[in-house]
Amino acid sequence: MSSSVPEKPALEGLEDKWAPVWENEGTYRFDRQKALTDGSDCVFSVDTPPPTASGSLHIGHVFSYTHMDLVTRFQRMRGKEIFYPMGWDDNGLPTERRVQNYYGVRCDPTLPYDESFEPPQQGGEGKSTKAAAQLPISRRNFVQLCETLTAEDEKQFEDLWRQLGLSVDWNLTYRTIGDDAQRAAQRAFLRNLDRGEAYQAFAPTLWDVTFRTAVAQAELEDKEQPAAYHRLAFHQADGDDIHIETTRPELLPACVALVAHPDDERYKHLFGTMVTTPIFGVEVPILAHHLAQQDKGSGIAMICTFGDVTDVVWWRELDLPNRTIIGADGRIIADAPDVIVGDAAQAAYGELAGKTVFSAKAAMVALLKASGEMIGDAKPIQHQVKFFEKGDKPLEIISTRQWYITNGARDEKLRGRLLEAGKQINFTPDHMRVRYDNWVGGLTGDWLISRQRFFGVPIPVWYELDADGEKGAPIVPSEASLPIDPSSDTAPGYTEDQRGVPGGFEGELDIMDTWATSSLTPQIAGGWETDPELFTVVFPYSLRSQGQDIIRTWLFSTALRSELEHGTVPWKNAGISGFIVDPDRKKMSKSKGNVVTPKGMLDDHGSDAVRYWAASSRLGTDAAFDPQNPKQIKIGRRLAIKVLNASKFVYSFPAPAVAAGSTVVVTEALDLEMLAELASVVDQATTALDNFDHAKALEVTEKFFWTFCDDYLELVKERAYGAGTPEAQASANRALHTAIDVFLRLFAPYLPFATEEVWRWTHDTSVHSASWPTADELGVTAEPSGLFHAVSQALISIRRAKTDAKASQKTEVTSATLAGPALIAAAIDDLKAVGRIHDLTIVEAEEIEVRDIVLVEAAPETSS
Repeated sequence: MSSSVPEKPALEGLEDKWAPVWENEGTYRFDRQKALTDGSDCVFSVDTPPPTASGSLHIGHVFSYTHMDLVTRFQRMRGKEIFYPMGWDDNGLPTERRVQNYYGVRCDPTLPYDESFEPPQQGGEGKSTKAAAQLPISRRNFVQLCETLTAEDEKQFEDLWRQLGLSVDWNLTYRTIGDDAQRAAQRAFLRNLDRGEAYQAFAPTLWDVTFRTAVAQAELEDKEQPAAYHRLAFHQADGDDIHIETTRPELLPACVALVAHPDDERYKHLFGTMVTTPIFGVEVPILAHHLAQQDKGSGIAMICTFGDVTDVVWWRELDLPNRTIIGADGRIIADAPDVIVGDAAQAAYGELAGKTVFSAKAAMVALLKASGEMIGDAKPIQHQVKFFEKGDKPLEIISTRQWYITNGARDEKLRGRLLEAGKQINFTPDHMRVRYDNWVGGLTGDWLISRQRFFGVPIPVWYELDADGEKGAPIVPSEASLPIDPSSDTAPGYTEDQRGVPGGFEGELDIMDTWATSSLTPQIAGGWETDPELFTVVFPYSLRSQGQDIIRTWLFSTALRSELEHGTVPWKNAGISGFIVDPDRKKMSKSKGNVVTPKGMLDDHGSDAVRYWAASSRLGTDAAFDPQNPKQIKIGRRLAIKVLNASKFVYSFPAPAVAAGSTVVVTEALDLEMLAELASVVDQATTALDNFDHAKALEVTEKFFWTFCDDYLELVKERAYGAGTPEAQASANRALHTAIDVFLRLFAPYLPFATEEVWRWTHDTSVHSASWPTADELGVTAEPSGLFHAVSQALISIRRAKTDAKASQKTEVTSATLAGPALIAAAIDDLKAVGRIHDLTIVEAEEIEVRDIVLVEAAPETSS
């Protein structure tokens, strides 16, 4: 064994020192053969969140991924075989946006591939945010740039995770755009399609006009925006007007009905009658529906196709016509709805055609004012508007043909199965289950999975073209041929020259929503269908660890795919981390501009200190972070340094020599009491970590460690140096070495670098391969008697008495009388040594205090 204790232990450089050693020694490597031999009961498998590889990680990633690593390290030390992969979520809109800005390009699928293409810029963060400033390139060229940049980002992410000390097996990595991931995603889709769980429909679609793609319900974000109510006059046959108020006057050409609440006495007599729209003179019915709000505006609203999601509900449930007028580019389409007839009406529509909704609104208001059909001035308001979570313009609703996967919104049996699945998962904290239940219960539509983008997993279908070139039934590939790209691969049974011609075929150009791939991370990492032996021992996984903000997306979608494909939950436990908030308690996010990147923080304070900060917060609890004054990180650094220095001090006392076959027994009351207290700490920490409460385990361990350093080390150091009998010295040294050995293992999940450094002073193998400590190994049978606490209080009392006497703590004492419980007499020799007391008398009392103290007159201060 190595015994090279450094002269001045330091935290600096430990990450670079030990990370390569762990890799070379395979400290965190998954032992596949052992797992297959021993079975799934010996395996602890982790479904790791694949971070979005589009830019940089932020402090929130460090926070939640540390939580995941803490429990994983604990389970490894408990003897579990750890399956701990790392994935990279590298496809989808965030990557495309980053590539556009980084290289100054945008994708135009109509352009041919250029083999010699070189991007106009590199590293241009934020320089090319406008499409007009970006060079159009072919889809293939664009995808190649996406692959290049994500590979670079992923390497930086891996370096940072290694610096943080994540105990991932880096041989178990995957990319959501990689062949294995594409194969799994396409296979799952084809099976969904075969079972009737995936389908295509032409329907109203939430649409982002910037990215020109459909958006799913789970990706919505409400933002407060300025708007205005416009009061418009609809005309009845008898000449009277009905006034409605709307924030979307530009959608008047798309009006299909007026609607009021069925109990509204003002409008009951009008239900079933007709009115004509202002400007366009189109007849629309007045209908009743319970979603109409009697206390909003005039109590009657116009239904347009489509102004918001309520319009979609009304349109569907009242069986109304579709007169969509907004195109995929967010502009009013050129062709007016068929019901707009007459020169004046068509001319009015021509004033709107081709305009953005903003410009169309201004034009519509001008027309209404000129006709006198707008009553009064617009009334400014603030209201919630739906945005794509990654977009910066309000969503529109247009009618498109999209692919969906059933999710329980329209299937009560499936909804019930998903709610039951939520009950089978152990959520920590438990109240996070409510968010899952509320999401499942509040679903209003099936999961829209198709996206009109470029860098993602292709939807694996082609379409037959009839003699007129019209699309027919889907053509599906065999699972053995996956992965495929219908935009470049030929449909089975056809030749490439039949692409796009009547009687031939056409490939699907849409890709899957990134969540449609990420929802299969357990299957991708676990070798579903490609490595059935492995999949059997890792699935269902032991743990899904993630942030609370993606319960509705990643957690729910993974549970859905697992239920549809396997009829079971994907994992047994879900650990949900809270948010990181700034000093003003605002959630940190890139959009708010208050994100802190972790690289500098790790460099400045050390990884153990940053991990300590993350570990100090319980799951589900938000943590405030002030980069200007990171108090908790400083406390963590102080603790890591204390581990180094206290261990060095203990190791300065050689472990007692023992004859072969014998042991050194801890005999002194104070030593036994300290070990009994430590055994209690081990039990508490173990129970806490078993319940995913890493913060409590750290709290009880740290609290006792500081007591050990501040009090016990002081109390026994004289005896450890040789004061007293050889047996008493051996007892102190054995207790000290035993305690440090246990503390290092208790702290190992939290401070992996500092504990590894110390452990290797006396061991050839890693502390992270060592067994988790148990109370039994401490060799104490009695429960703590209170001696250790009482002696600690007595030491404090002696120190206070010297301070009150304006004497140094090194001043010798001729005699002292100490009041306190009789049990402290068992440690009287240690108290005399630490207090430099020649004659100590103990009298029994409830309160611990020094009754009188006589200092050595004019005694010079001596060093210990």
